[in-house]
Amino acid sequence: MANKGKTIKAISKRFKVTKRGKVVKLKDGQNHLNAKETGKTTRQKRNNLNLSERSGKNIKKLLKLS
Repeated sequence: MANKGKTIKAISKRFKVTKRGKVVKLKDGQNHLNAKETGKTTRQKRNNLNLSERSGKNIKKLLKLS
């Protein structure tokens, strides 16, 4: 039986794989220091980013899901 390897935890905390296999990432800078930002910036940060198919494949390899 081959060695499976370990999941890279930094990647697993930042990316999620949806039910249909798409890779989703939270937009940067949502955690703190948001009070001084404009309303437009705050609204734009609410949405998650869908990664391209190629980037998604690379992330899935790092997550050991492929």
